Amino acid sequence: MTRYLNLYFTRIGFSVLTALVGVLFALPLVWFIFAPFNPRAEMGLAIPDPFSLSNFETVFGNRFALRGLWNSLVQSVGGVILVGAGATLASYALSRSPIPGKNVITYILLLFSSVVSGSAAMVPIFLIVNGIGLIDTQIAVILVFAGGLLPTAMFILRDFIDSIPKSYEESAMVAGASPVQAFFDVALPVIRPGIVVVVVWAFVNIWGSFLIPFILLRSSEKMPAAVAIYSFYSEAGTPIVTLLAAYSLLYSLPVIILYLFVSWKFGFRFFGGIKA
Repeated sequence: MTRYLNLYFTRIGFSVLTALVGVLFALPLVWFIFAPFNPRAEMGLAIPDPFSLSNFETVFGNRFALRGLWNSLVQSVGGVILVGAGATLASYALSRSPIPGKNVITYILLLFSSVVSGSAAMVPIFLIVNGIGLIDTQIAVILVFAGGLLPTAMFILRDFIDSIPKSYEESAMVAGASPVQAFFDVALPVIRPGIVVVVVWAFVNIWGSFLIPFILLRSSEKMPAAVAIYSFYSEAGTPIVTLLAAYSLLYSLPVIILYLFVSWKFGFRFFGGIKA
């Protein structure tokens, strides 16, 4: 009897502790949701009273900040297209072709990708971009993002493609399909969930990046939202919390919408149709 009581109280204590931890983590999220609609952005757990859209009216009047959202979208979509297409083709080739030392090649690329996208490589990246005349262009930012993310994307996709039996494509080619047809008609639909994961991962990384566009761009009208958000700071460096809260909510919406759409459309399911 004592044993069951101890187990019962242990479970209650664990549940209470888990609930407290959950509340602590939820408080910033609650503030993040309600603060933009509060004229003073005060901390509160209830719907703001009065409920106001004045913060959003001020944010929408800031053309620099709105332009930053569009620039972030351009950079993210451009980088995602390059990373998704390049990683799919390269990882498929590495997985299916008998290249000697291809595992070593993959790990070396993965190692260098952590350097290319880091602050340590920004000086040579700046010199290279400046040398080819692409400073202050969106294409330069997109190419640097793609170069930094591509090795890791290849690493993720290659593991996924390795789990797909080669007999899928071999059966299609026996039936008369060319290697290109076997890839697009047989392999590509099966690896689509892996591509979607890479696309979401690349989009989130590019959308939230600050350093690369800040260094490579000069014109204020080309700056992304990660840089434009600093327009909601005073000259003394103090954040204007009301406007910062409203802009942060707008800044987060594309990532949230993308995640919800992918979760609804694909559900991040990696099963079905793959047999050893």
